[in-house]
Amino acid sequence: MQPRLTDTAALARNRQRARQEALFLFQTARDDLQDRLTLVNRTFTAPAIVTGQPQIWRGTLPGARLVADSDPLALDQQAHDLILHSHALHWAEDPVGQLIQCRRALRPDGFFLASLFGGRTLQELRACLATAEAEVTGGLSPRIAPMAEIRDMGGLLQRAGFALPVADAFALTVTYASALHLMRDLRAMGEANALDARLRHPTRRAVLLRAAEIYGEAHADAGGRIPATFEIIVLTGWAPDESQPQPLRPGSAKARLADALATRETKLND
Repeated sequence: MQPRLTDTAALARNRQRARQEALFLFQTARDDLQDRLTLVNRTFTAPAIVTGQPQIWRGTLPGARLVADSDPLALDQQAHDLILHSHALHWAEDPVGQLIQCRRALRPDGFFLASLFGGRTLQELRACLATAEAEVTGGLSPRIAPMAEIRDMGGLLQRAGFALPVADAFALTVTYASALHLMRDLRAMGEANALDARLRHPTRRAVLLRAAEIYGEAHADAGGRIPATFEIIVLTGWAPDESQPQPLRPGSAKARLADALATRETKLND
């Protein structure tokens, strides 16, 4: 049996303990998705939002159905013309499976828009925790969920059957008084460790203090504050439809690239 990635009960507990004032990253990602929707020349009449933070989406998109990010997703086939997947894929046991479920729930030419944490997220904290734990305990334990790299996400959209797939990313840098303040904020976001393979006892205080010390030594600014990187990947795709642009059949071009560039074509030997 394949090991589970996420302890869903722990994730649910973490999210229930989240504080509204600490959800600024999710609110920023939400605002970015809304801004991107304004650039799409389409009126959507049956939207759905897949999210683990429904409180930040209530009332923001009229008529939208809020769907928990549990697996399988509670989405009916071809029931929606718009699906937003809001910052939950990094906890998904089968992210490709969830992408496929979203694509099947879209009507032909329906629009999919998602955001998730990318691979650069908390890169500083991961390195400092690993170094501190190795020094103090002589080993390493799973602490932060694995996160996707942007170079892989376009391919995952294609595997899920989306047309016109696009993946892009941007990074946010948030500063804290110390690494301990950062870790406290992550708990307040509901993003504490919920890996199924995590240690089932509290982390030793010596590990946390040493990680904070390493973080400060390596990254603190002139004022003593430390930065934390959060990479946000944004995915867009469409449910396939005959009305969409289609790639030409190889060899069907009626003009030569060399002519368009006003240059001489040089044939290569086989």
